[in-house]
Amino acid sequence: MNPHQRKLSRAGVAVAAALALSLSAAACGDGGDGGSDGDGDKINVGIKFDQPGVGLKTPDGSYTGFDVDVATYVARQLGHEPGDIVWKEAKSADRETMLQRGDVDFIAASYSINDERAKKVDFAGPYLLAHQDVLIRADDRTITKPSDLNNKKLCSVTGSTSAQNVKTKLAPDAQLQEYGGYSECLTGLENGVIDAVTTDDSILAGYAAQDQFRGKFKLGGFKMSNENYGIGVQKGSELKERINSALEKMVSDGSWDKAVQKNFGPAGYRNEPAPKIGTIAK
Repeated sequence: MNPHQRKLSRAGVAVAAALALSLSAAACGDGGDGGSDGDGDKINVGIKFDQPGVGLKTPDGSYTGFDVDVATYVARQLGHEPGDIVWKEAKSADRETMLQRGDVDFIAASYSINDERAKKVDFAGPYLLAHQDVLIRADDRTITKPSDLNNKKLCSVTGSTSAQNVKTKLAPDAQLQEYGGYSECLTGLENGVIDAVTTDDSILAGYAAQDQFRGKFKLGGFKMSNENYGIGVQKGSELKERINSALEKMVSDGSWDKAVQKNFGPAGYRNEPAPKIGTIAK
């Protein structure tokens, strides 16, 4: 190697070392997948993966639903573009644990605010007032009030409290049918094996708005309970107030109404107006 080549070689090593140092420093400052709330970092958001119209992971790997639209809007107000969001499945039984462990920055997953949950996590919102309701066939004229569910086959998913609430409080003679998932309930409803499906009206509307079910079902409109959907954050997190501000902006600029119409409109869902932040409907 001649002296000129040795100089070039030493220069190349110096450049490589400087580049490695700068990359190392950038990695240290990046925050990785945690992304708690720094601008430009990743942000981890919990949603449902199996609720059409609310939170759904599609076969092509994209995410759709009202909660997804709300979470995307909120994340943008926190300084994160949609590409910064890491979507994580937040099953009902796992939500508090995911927040407490720091697995996610916030959760928007048909997450009803109640006193028991509020002992473990904080809630921003509410951003939607849903109600327990029933879904029936569009041509059904026999079920016009909750008591009409007596002697009818009422479906919900295994482990759900919704059907039991109807049986104990409103229609003691309803014939409970528990299936593994709401899609199975809807298939039974379509085929006449089931007379009604019960859970939150927002979830029912999301299912009914699917292309294969459009026009086949209708909501009873019974409003059998109030379900205040909130965005869950870690206890004491400063994100709560920032998310509340984002939700207020979403309502005021019309984005909230657009998201409701986009995700629930095809089912004829008569949604409540956007709730006032901090006001819990009992």
